Amino acid sequence: MAGTEERYDVIVVGAGHAGCEAALAAARLGLETIVFTVSVDSIALMPCNPNIGGSSKGHIVREVDALGGEMGKNIDKTFIQSKMLNSSKGPAVHSLRAQADKQEYTRQMRRTLENTQHLTIRQAEVCELLTEDAAGEEGREKTDRKKIRGVRTESGAVYYAESVILATGVYLKARCIYGEVSTCTGPNGLQAANKLTDSLLEHGIRVRRFKTGTPARVDRRSIDFSKMEEQFGDEKVIPFSFTTDPLTVQIEQASCWLTYTNEKTHAIIRANLHRSPLFSGTIEGTGPRYCPSIEDKVVKFPDKDRHQVFVEPEGNYTNEMYLGGMSSSLPEDVQVAMYRTVPGLEHVRIVRNAYAIEYDCIDPNQLYATLEFKAIEGLFGAGQINGSSGYEEAAGQGLLAGINAARRVQKKEMIVLKRSEAYIGVLIDDLVTKENYEPYRMMTSRAEYRLLLRQDNADSRLTPLGYEIGLIDEERYRKLCQKEEAVRKEIHRLETTVIGVSKEVQDLLRQYGSTILKSGATLAELVKRPELSYEALKCVDEDRPFLTEEVANQVNIQIKYEGYIKRQQQQVNQFHKLENRRLDPDFDYQQIRGLRREAIQKLNQYKPISIGQASRISGVSPADISVLLVAMEGIQKECFT
Repeated sequence: MAGTEERYDVIVVGAGHAGCEAALAAARLGLETIVFTVSVDSIALMPCNPNIGGSSKGHIVREVDALGGEMGKNIDKTFIQSKMLNSSKGPAVHSLRAQADKQEYTRQMRRTLENTQHLTIRQAEVCELLTEDAAGEEGREKTDRKKIRGVRTESGAVYYAESVILATGVYLKARCIYGEVSTCTGPNGLQAANKLTDSLLEHGIRVRRFKTGTPARVDRRSIDFSKMEEQFGDEKVIPFSFTTDPLTVQIEQASCWLTYTNEKTHAIIRANLHRSPLFSGTIEGTGPRYCPSIEDKVVKFPDKDRHQVFVEPEGNYTNEMYLGGMSSSLPEDVQVAMYRTVPGLEHVRIVRNAYAIEYDCIDPNQLYATLEFKAIEGLFGAGQINGSSGYEEAAGQGLLAGINAARRVQKKEMIVLKRSEAYIGVLIDDLVTKENYEPYRMMTSRAEYRLLLRQDNADSRLTPLGYEIGLIDEERYRKLCQKEEAVRKEIHRLETTVIGVSKEVQDLLRQYGSTILKSGATLAELVKRPELSYEALKCVDEDRPFLTEEVANQVNIQIKYEGYIKRQQQQVNQFHKLENRRLDPDFDYQQIRGLRREAIQKLNQYKPISIGQASRISGVSPADISVLLVAMEGIQKECFT
């Protein structure tokens, strides 16, 4: 029988946070793109926590926006509460976090996809990858690599494309579990994708089994908020997107609440651990270390007499509330009993049970830093299929995969973000070079150069690249250039403006507990004092020009942390020396004498593209890198790029 056959430039499998960014990036770059989803109602679904951002994750959202992605714009349109986390600490760890109206977030993102030129949405389950032998490059032996040709859906329809992106989230052979109940579905009872894993295995792709979990959703009307601590949003909201007018996000915000578990809660959990699939062996997948279930917390931290529970609204037009911090896979009756021991939840009614979800994903070491599979040309992985966790991590990978899938079709050099350039670069580099045996979560501590990778300067770091790629328009790039020029001019003015020891100046210094002046000082020298700031000196700075808050903030940070920034930039310069020493990914390291056997094995397995990446592979020692550097000098140039 003849079946449907269609041809596109780029195919995206999955329409979660990774799939949406990938599809939008490819389509906006002019490539005819089709995105497949098991349900069009699940586009950009938030199956777990109803928020975007948070510590380090907020950085990623800002970077996605700076490169031309959509997540920041979408949450700015659909948030119900916003907070700047870690505001009492230094700017490197400041991170935005916004509570979302989950249904509206999905609706807005779907609307964006539906109205993007060159983008087609298709509800269907992709069950097979179509490949062919890849032709070797001229002058080289025939490669063992395959080349992607397209995909086949469950109905037998065939879709051809030069690039395919797998962004399947937690849907591959998904299984939802609580107590003795186990259903072969995706999150929220949605259809699982049960057939694609077999095709991955047939193509020699290594597959893992991971798991994550989610807490119960409960009825707002059954909660006693008087026993909880009310949590308010920031008085002044800062948007995620650099393109959002700050005035448009100053809205009336919803409240969240904080309560705590107690010894009664923990006693119920301990008494029922034998009924938990997490401890009985029913669950096979490895769970996230940094987002444990309440059962995990009670077992691993027996000295803790309480754990935080965040009670958060799922949206403006629903009574469902999310119990953050109490994800579980315990049986339903145990869930009811333990939740009702928590202050304010004594009479709580569950709307949706908590559950764990198992799913298939790949070993991301099979990917290049471009997110292309090493064994299959034109096939890319993005999001939770790569063994990561989190909406934001998924979006960052999806955006880069979409860009590179498009550039492969366009015969352009693909983009690799360095660890010194972006949190997204750290995330991807960790995934493809380190051995990850659990869902990967981004944290600020993973970024060596986090003082340079602040969320406030994501546009300066990445928008020029977004403009070069083609996702940032001329007007936005021009505004960035104007902003940076304004920052430079004002810093120069402060460094060259000397103020004397007038009574007004000395009174101001006393007001802030700062040492009074014995002679004149530049305004920049005063800004550097810990107790002072650019804003604090406003009243003694007669020639101060009018600046936007964004520009003023950059001036303050760049002057105050100048010494630290310069020191870290020197470290980056050293880092770049190793990153710029390129390696041929097809080189056989058995040719190099002096390398340890483990190093040869790991280098041939990971196929690093630079000395820098090779140095971060587990099992490759500094001594191995020294041998490799010496050997590079003597190996014929055609072996390296």
